[in-house]
Amino acid sequence: MTFDVVISGGRVLDGTGAPAFRADIGITGERIAAVGRLEGAEAAQVIDASGRFVAPGFIDCHAHGDALVFDPEVQLAALRQGVTTFVLGQDGLSYAPGSAATVNYATRYFAAVNGVHPFLDGAASVAELLAGYDRATALNTAYLLPHGTIRYDVMGASPDAASASELARMLAHVEKGLADGAAGLSSGLEYLPGRNASSAELAALCRPLGALPYVTHMRAYGTGAGVGMAEVVEIARSSGAAMHVSHLHGPADVLLPLVESALAHDVDLSFDTYPYLRGSTILAMIVLPPQVPAAEVDRALDVLESSSLADWWPTLDGLWPRLTVSHAPGEEWAEGLTIVEAAVRKGVSPSEFCRRLLVDTRLEAGCVVGRPDEGPEGEESVRRVLRHPAHTGGSDGIYVGGHPHPRGWGAFARFLGTHVRELGDWSWQEAVVHLASHPARRFGLGDRGLLRQGLAADVVVIDPATVADLATYAAPRTPATGISEVLVSGVRVLSDGALTGRTPGRALRPTS
Repeated sequence: MTFDVVISGGRVLDGTGAPAFRADIGITGERIAAVGRLEGAEAAQVIDASGRFVAPGFIDCHAHGDALVFDPEVQLAALRQGVTTFVLGQDGLSYAPGSAATVNYATRYFAAVNGVHPFLDGAASVAELLAGYDRATALNTAYLLPHGTIRYDVMGASPDAASASELARMLAHVEKGLADGAAGLSSGLEYLPGRNASSAELAALCRPLGALPYVTHMRAYGTGAGVGMAEVVEIARSSGAAMHVSHLHGPADVLLPLVESALAHDVDLSFDTYPYLRGSTILAMIVLPPQVPAAEVDRALDVLESSSLADWWPTLDGLWPRLTVSHAPGEEWAEGLTIVEAAVRKGVSPSEFCRRLLVDTRLEAGCVVGRPDEGPEGEESVRRVLRHPAHTGGSDGIYVGGHPHPRGWGAFARFLGTHVRELGDWSWQEAVVHLASHPARRFGLGDRGLLRQGLAADVVVIDPATVADLATYAAPRTPATGISEVLVSGVRVLSDGALTGRTPGRALRPTS
């Protein structure tokens, strides 16, 4: 037997949920050619996995690498956690499909989340965006059709309900995007313009999805998650589509009954979470009231420069200590400081500092936000929620700014080191189901997520004794440890913990 690569001596976690078993993996070209005892096999490369687990590459169900997946630092951050695939196009906002004006809007509005695409210029289709990812990065990419981008392309920043003709044009975008290879439809219902959409509009756009999911950043989370989940159930009933809730966070006593109720109503439901209590997003979404037209920067800045919000700012006094500046172009000195700390340095009130920061960055500022339930009770909720079988792993990684949330560098390693090895929330085989095979099934990536003959050779080698996240809120850009060998499509992209410089990552299209 002759192979291009043999991974020998490891204990295989194949993604089926079966316990680890001793086997070698033989790889020829981009595919797994054999799983079994391969003593005597010849190979151009042999990777000794003795004492370690061998698993399918993990799929990050919620990553904001739309622009920064080309950055070697981001690739290293993912691969050191065993992540080989990013699902992009999250929260209803990304670069395609749309006109040049739409691409410019999505880029500017979500600059603190997705960043600026390094070579996209002008109008973009899903096919063109996917072609730009293919074999241009060490990671695979899958793409969700972003509802907010589509709505803006058809209706601009209008808060009105979609007319029949506008809905038809949005539907045409969805159908064309699916034909181009999108893996589902996403929405961001706390962002603009997505929050202007009705559930009827969203359901209509979900009907062409077939088995692919509608992936939603709901209208409400935490103690208010019932509002968001009720809409999820309504859209599922009306459209028949599969539902996937992004970054489901909040008290487990609230969330888990909602999940069980949806499942009891025959909703095909899954969700992702990340194992942290703080979130991260654009500052404007957190602090501005709905009457500020944040989708139109110049109009929004006029409101911020006026006195019309004088009665609004005092209502946020309890919020300021929970906000840390993550991205502040032109005001980089403030990154890593809380709003309160930065305000003290400036000699102004927290509300005045926040107002000035929004104006000076033209709404581009980003933040890390602490949740009210931060503490032991919140940690217990995280554990209970991620143990649910409908859970899949997602980092919600944001790689923009001088002081981002550490989740992009640590979420998957934290799942393994903290929640498997230390706390026992999952067994090792359950972890691979949650992080690889379940996500692959959800997004129709039928040749990923399992170690099986004939499937794509996305393979990670895990040291169960040392895998751990090292990124912290103080030092967020610190790569994880314990995963030093990773292959994507049969090509070694991480060797001895370092990037090899190879870029075999594929732009994945649903296969089942």
